[in-house]
Formats: sequence, structure tokens, C-alpha cells
Amino acid sequence: MSDNGGSAVGLLSYETLVHAVAGAMGSVTAMTVFFPLDTAKSRLQVDEKRKRPVISPCTGWFPVISSLCCSNFVYFYTFNSLKKLMASGPGKSRPGKDLLMGVVAGVVNVVLTTPMWVVNTRLKLQGVKFRNEDLQQTHYKGIFDAFSQIIANEGVGTLWNGTLPSLILVLNPAVQFMFYEAMKRKAGKGGRKISSAEIFLIGAIAKAIATTATYPLQTVQAILRFGQYRGDGKGGVIGSLSNIFSLLMDRIKRNGVLGLYKGLEAKLLQTVLTAALMFVVYEKITA
Repeated sequence: MSDNGGSAVGLLSYETLVHAVAGAMGSVTAMTVFFPLDTAKSRLQVDEKRKRPVISPCTGWFPVISSLCCSNFVYFYTFNSLKKLMASGPGKSRPGKDLLMGVVAGVVNVVLTTPMWVVNTRLKLQGVKFRNEDLQQTHYKGIFDAFSQIIANEGVGTLWNGTLPSLILVLNPAVQFMFYEAMKRKAGKGGRKISSAEIFLIGAIAKAIATTATYPLQTVQAILRFGQYRGDGKGGVIGSLSNIFSLLMDRIKRNGVLGLYKGLEAKLLQTVLTAALMFVVYEKITA
């Protein structure tokens, strides 16, 4: 009974809260620095006919930052809570355990924060002149107006558009954290202090592997979240498997297999640099 009480206290500990705040602040700092690349990536994913997007550096900044802050707080809190529980159990830290913790933390994060990401995707792309005629413009005055209009015109379920690919994509941060933790353990063997430059490099490598492996599904996720294709039914309540398959096949039919990786260069540049900087800030705060 006392062990269970100790575990419960551990989950609500100051240390776990510090990790969550550090993760949130690290991601906000990194995303603010590299935000124009994130906007470019989203436009290339949703509007595959656009070749060179014109970037408005601050378009949709606040909704993205607020969503990211909440999302990373939830993810890091859950991940480090599970890490505490696992540490109190038998066995050493292993990549398999890190992957499992990452998947569970990702699922919790997706369920709680998908509505915010749906809204920020639409706000970020608002006012863009799409070359793809199947895309419709949105007209929102801000975060709360977007929530209100979506619920009134499309139903509450629309806020969870793209949930299924998002749940599959929990493998992205899970794989990222698995490689990050494994490389960090190796670099810190024998109590060796890991430099900020090494943390940056480790974070960049881990994110590059995870992003490349899951990018086609990230493209589908962005399209479903935007949800403004005319009359094709692809923006369903949670994005069924048939919608995912249909969108993947449609992209291949229009642009070939390489069409699935449209915007990958911007995505890699943005996510690798963002993740690397985020981990540096995170490690500095939690040190």
C-alpha cells in the first residue's frame, strides 16, 4: 500500500512538473526561432500544387505556440511520470521500454490536444492563395472564433479530424525518444558530462530518423486537420483507414510516390533544428 502511495506521489512530484515545464518551454523557444519553416512545410503538405510557398513569418504563430506548449507539457509530463514508475520497477532502462513509454505518452497527448492542432492548422493556412482548386478558404477571427465556427458548422467531432493518423504517428515522438535516450545513455557512460553541442546533435539525429520514417502519414494528418477539401468526404470525424488510404493513393496518382514526401526538405530542416534546440533548452532547465 505504501509503495502505491509513493508511486502516486512520484507522479505528482515537483521533478515531474519541472520536466513538463522544461519540455514546454524548450519547444516554444525552438518553434519561435524556426516558425517560418513550419508554415512553409504545412502549405507544401496541404497544397501539393504549390512549388515555392510565400512565407508570412508570423501567420498563425500564437495558435501554434499555444498548442505546442500544451502538447509538449502533456507529453513530457506523461513520459517522465512513466519513466519514474519504470525506474521503480525491475530491470534497467532499455530502448524497448523507452519506445513503450513514448507510445503511451503520445496517445494521451493526441486524445487531449488534437482539437487545438486542428484549429491551429486552419489558422496557419488562413488567407493562403491555394493553387489546388479543391481547397476552400477559411475565415476565422482567432482561436476562440475558430472553435466556435467549427463546432457550429461542422460539429464537435471535426475537432478530432486526423486523430487516427495522429495515433499512428505517436510512433514519431516514440521513436525519437527511443533513439534520443539510447544515444544519450551511450554518450554519458561512466558519468561523463554531455555537452550542449552533443545534445543538439543527438536530438537532431533522433528526430531526422523519426521524421523520415513517418512523413507520408504526417502529410495525411495535415490534410485531414485542414479538412477543407470540397465534397469528397475526406475530412471525416476521425479520419478512417479508408480516408487515409484514399489520400495516400490520391497523392501517389497525382504526383507519384515522391508526392508523399512533398515538403520533406522543409519538414526535416524545421523539425530537426527545432527538436535539437528544444532538447538543448530542456536539458539546461532540468540540469
